[in-house]
Amino acid sequence: MSDNSLRLVWVYPDLLSTYGDQGNVLVVERRARQRGLDVQRLDVRSDQAIPTSGDIYLIGGGEDRPQRLAAERLIRDGGLHRAVENGAIVFSVCAGYQILGHQFVNDLGEQQEGLGLLDVVSTRGEGARCVGDVLADIDPKLGLPPLTGFENHQGVTHLGETAKPFAKVRFGNGNGVGDGYEGAYNDTVFGTYMHGPVMARNPHIADLLIKLALDVNALPSVEDRWYEALRQERIAAATQPA
Repeated sequence: MSDNSLRLVWVYPDLLSTYGDQGNVLVVERRARQRGLDVQRLDVRSDQAIPTSGDIYLIGGGEDRPQRLAAERLIRDGGLHRAVENGAIVFSVCAGYQILGHQFVNDLGEQQEGLGLLDVVSTRGEGARCVGDVLADIDPKLGLPPLTGFENHQGVTHLGETAKPFAKVRFGNGNGVGDGYEGAYNDTVFGTYMHGPVMARNPHIADLLIKLALDVNALPSVEDRWYEALRQERIAAATQPA
């Protein structure tokens, strides 16, 4: 990658793109272009090979059967694994988050193998479905403002020893385990249950992915008034009494 280019890969939009998750790639693309970067975006359908030379890979949520199909094809393809080995950054949402773990429950009610790129295991929750606005504090090591998003999932995700919690929940459910954590990450791979789309609500996450891909500590500032207005609206909604 040259210092002025960024390769974005939107993974399986035909299977994994619920609740406006495609907005994530649009926000990352826009914020990169606002910094003068030459952005090359590739939308890769499930019948196409995953390129291994991308810088940032984005994966959305999906229903149970498309999730199973996506996991099977990603494992068979192997390109995402090779991309991570090459240093690529991966950000995943909901079903995509579960797929990146070791196992998840598929539409057949079976534990299915995931990609193992995150040290997490997802099971089916026994209680009420987790639905609603969420407010959480992102791991201070990442240096980001609070996380706002919308969750809608029955799954429960347990973190292993090498997975770090992405955020600590103030309002909402997050991973559903009861420990108050939301999402997980390691050095280059991130997972969250947050829709919204999450990047529109949290543009600083998009900036973090760009910085990691470019291996820089800071980016030029850009206009954030629209994003901040949306953030404050949704944070207020999350904190209102039921």
